[in-house]
Amino acid sequence: MPAPPLDPADWSVTRNAALQALARRDLPAAEAAIRRLAAMADERPGAAGPRARAQAEVGDLWVLAGEYPAAHSHYERCVALAPEISRYWFNRATVRRFLGDLEGAESDYDACLRLAPDDAQAYLNRSELRVQTAARNHLPELERALDAAPEDWRVRVPLHYALAKEYEDLGEFARAWRQLSAGAALRRRHLDYDVRRDLATMGAIQAAFPAAPRGSTGAASREPIFILGMPRTGSTLVDRILGGHPQVFSAGELPDFGLAVVAAVARRHGGPVARDVLIAESARLDFTALGEDYLARTRPRTGRTPFFTDKLPMNFLYCGLIARALPGAQLVHVTRGPLATCLSIYKVLFDRGYPFSYDLDELADYYAGYRRLMDHWQRVLPGRLIEIEYESLVAGPEQAIRDLCAALGIPFDPRCLAFERNPAPVATASAAQVRRPLHADSSTAWRRYTRELAPLAARLRAAGVEPEA
Repeated sequence: MPAPPLDPADWSVTRNAALQALARRDLPAAEAAIRRLAAMADERPGAAGPRARAQAEVGDLWVLAGEYPAAHSHYERCVALAPEISRYWFNRATVRRFLGDLEGAESDYDACLRLAPDDAQAYLNRSELRVQTAARNHLPELERALDAAPEDWRVRVPLHYALAKEYEDLGEFARAWRQLSAGAALRRRHLDYDVRRDLATMGAIQAAFPAAPRGSTGAASREPIFILGMPRTGSTLVDRILGGHPQVFSAGELPDFGLAVVAAVARRHGGPVARDVLIAESARLDFTALGEDYLARTRPRTGRTPFFTDKLPMNFLYCGLIARALPGAQLVHVTRGPLATCLSIYKVLFDRGYPFSYDLDELADYYAGYRRLMDHWQRVLPGRLIEIEYESLVAGPEQAIRDLCAALGIPFDPRCLAFERNPAPVATASAAQVRRPLHADSSTAWRRYTRELAPLAARLRAAGVEPEA
């Protein structure tokens, strides 16, 4: 008997239920709705095109839920049903990258670009999958694509970044910098951002949390390990290392703590509030309820191992609140030299967030503000921050990992050393990088651009931050 036709109303209602559950971070409800959609998509009769679109919608929802193997299986069906659609190859390539199948991802991006030679993001994603060589690179193709690109920053910016990546891999650093600075400047022109607002926020946070917490408040849990700091300092690497430990589950970059804070303040005020009110009011919350809400938001993925990691770098803004809401939580601050950090940030075209990263002056100002806030947390939260230096980790990984495990109070496990073989998905800008062994020259790559970084170094010094020599 043929399958009954798909009811568009039922599909729409179930899809909206999945999206609403994802928006409120109700993962069990979201996953139940997505599974219902998956069953409908699998049973859908008719032409290949509509069936492929249904599979793609399910795959997209699994991506939003962070379930990349499930997304991959649906994108596989998309490619089989409609191999002429470039977006399906792109989607499967992206998920393969997250899952560590870098060769498969490159093959899929190649297929995508044969169908859509103007897909600038596919060019950039493909360039980042591996170190390019003189014998195997895409530079002529990228130069032609840039020459033919329309005057649309959304097309030209990724091409500039792809060219910068491949020229740097080949040791052509002057050409790499020209492409990088052109791409960053073009991206910055299309951002509505003022770094002074972020600096004012950091100052307000310091004022709202001037001293260590008093009394014993907060949720009684030792599960969370917050890995925080500036982006591109090695936080994904540290997360992969700890994620190899049998007592630790890597939960990824969770927005849950910040969302819990915003929700708690909104409940007190009956609705959303301005940023300055949010910061001031956050110091007067019920911290036990805040900690318990955060833990509830991380379920059901967490809670099955003694510890889990939350590696959202920007949680450095919340150290004072975390110390009150989760007094048993561990705070791991990953540090890296100022110039190495700033250059590594500048070289990434972020999908979203980090608007300070496209102008060297703003990058220096933001970095200095971050350092002031972290110095403040060190003063008012003595003994709470576990520092791990990226350079020390690269120079002596086993000793650094042993020291980290000891500081966290967990036994050393040799599986932590094999981080590049950790099969867990990675959905950050480091998705390809963390699949490779450590390289010592990653700590000194900024020296290739000493002249270009000189104004940034001078601005850091003026703000009281001494760059590495």
